[in-house]
Amino acid sequence: MSTGKNPLAAAEAADKKRKIAIQVAVAAVLVALVAAIGIGIAVKKSDSDNEGTASSVAQLPATGGSVTDSGTVLIGNPDAKVKVRVVADLQCPACQQFEAANGEALAKAAADGTASVEYQIISFLDKASSTQYSSRAANASFCVAKADTTKYQGWLQTMFDKQPAEGSAGLSNDELVAIAQGAGYTDPAVATCIKDKPYNDYIKQVTQATLKSGVESTPSVYINGKLEQSDAIFTENGLTSVIADAAK
Repeated sequence: MSTGKNPLAAAEAADKKRKIAIQVAVAAVLVALVAAIGIGIAVKKSDSDNEGTASSVAQLPATGGSVTDSGTVLIGNPDAKVKVRVVADLQCPACQQFEAANGEALAKAAADGTASVEYQIISFLDKASSTQYSSRAANASFCVAKADTTKYQGWLQTMFDKQPAEGSAGLSNDELVAIAQGAGYTDPAVATCIKDKPYNDYIKQVTQATLKSGVESTPSVYINGKLEQSDAIFTENGLTSVIADAAK
């Protein structure tokens, strides 16, 4: 339903700001990137099985289960013909618009086996809040994903629904816990994880590696490895037809 505003134009304007912020972030973390790459090269193959060489981020505690070696949260059948990857920052207004337009379409595609969906949550917008909200929200993402991915997309929708304004303090840790509990994450270990922020270093490495890979704005959506740049990104359920075409 139209609200009289042009969401695509608003998203494009937000993306321009995102690009500037990312360029600054890339320059700031260049030294750390070099170190991370060196670590990744140094990881050896297992000589007892057929596992591939792991990246540096794969050695950190957030990986395992539905959290992949590259730091994405995998929803759905990994062998699905269509593979969708969404790069987002939970403080990013354009990402909020994307979720409002296509969150339901992605949840349906993952549920019916049409596509697998990987969410790459990064934290380059920490300077847009006074409490490093992007990093705290990304940490919460790993906390809930490690606990139960079946509730993850519902949690993500609420996180974007309650997205704080840029420049504000962001949601408190207690508010992040309340959102997780409302999404069904009632295990006290999830609340402890959100408050203790054990994935801070991991998130920095994932963010650095993602920016280094060539991501220039958020949201960036990839369909079978190809960047999707059509209006479908911000059109209500626009990705439904894109995914269907990719599945042919």
